[in-house]
Amino acid sequence: MTADSRTATRIARRIATEIGAAPAQVDAAAALLDGGATVPFVARYRKEATGGLDDTQLRTLSERLAYLREMEARRAAILASVRDQGKLTDDLARRIDQADTKAALEDIYLPFKPKRRTKAMIARENGLEPLLRAIQADPSRDPAALAPAYATGPVETPKAALEGARDILVEELAETAEVLGGLRDMMRREAVIAARVVAGKEEAGAKFSDYFAHSESWASIPGHRALAILRAANEGVVTIDISLEPETGTARAEGIVARALGPLGQGPGADWLRGV
Repeated sequence: MTADSRTATRIARRIATEIGAAPAQVDAAAALLDGGATVPFVARYRKEATGGLDDTQLRTLSERLAYLREMEARRAAILASVRDQGKLTDDLARRIDQADTKAALEDIYLPFKPKRRTKAMIARENGLEPLLRAIQADPSRDPAALAPAYATGPVETPKAALEGARDILVEELAETAEVLGGLRDMMRREAVIAARVVAGKEEAGAKFSDYFAHSESWASIPGHRALAILRAANEGVVTIDISLEPETGTARAEGIVARALGPLGQGPGADWLRGV
C-alpha cells in the first residue's frame, strides 16, 4: 500500500466513525464529491452508491474530508521539514503521526519551525543554556551563585546571565505542545468573550447594537453570534476581549505551566524556576 493509499484509508476510517458509516460508504461519497457532484445531488440521487448516506452525514463528510486532507498534507510537510533538519526521532515521528488536529500538529512543530532571531536564540549563542540546565539539575542551589561564572563576553553581569537563562526557559515553555494544548483546552472550556462598543461608533454600527455591551461563555456561544461579534470588531464597531475568570483562571493557567516544569522541590533554584 502506498503512502497516499494509507492516508486515504486513515481519513475514510476516521470519517466513517464520526458519521456512523462504513469506510466504503465514505470512499464512495468522496469519489462523487471529488468528481464535482454536490452534497444535495448525492443525497438525493446517489443513495445507492453511498449506501444511503443522508444530507447531514454528507455535509459533515464533505467538511471533514477537506479538513483531514489538509491536515494530512500538513503532517507530511512537517515530517519532511523535521527530517531535513536531522531532528526526527522515533518518538517525535510517533507524536506527529498521532496528532489528531491541525492545532496539535502545529504545537508539536513549533520548536522546529524556522523563526526570527529571538532573545532565547541570542542567549544560547552567548552560552547561557548550560546555566539554565544547571539550575534545573539542582533546584536547591542558588542561581545567583551560579550566574557569575557565565558573566563573560557580551554577558556583562550575573543579572544579565540569569535574564538570558530565563529567556531560554520562557521560549521552551511557549513551544511545549502539552502547555499549548492545555491552555487552549482551558480557554475553549472556560473563557468568556466580551464585546464593548467603541465610543462614537454607536450610530454607524447600529446593526451590531446587540453586542455593544455583551459577554458570554466562549464554549457555548453559537457560531453565528461569534461570527457577528468578530465582524463587528473587524469593522471597528466594538472591541473584544477573550479571557478567563481573573480570580481562578490565572492560577489554573500557571498550574499548567508548573506541571510542564516538573517536580522542583524546595530551594532558591526551585523558586527561580517557578517565578519564570
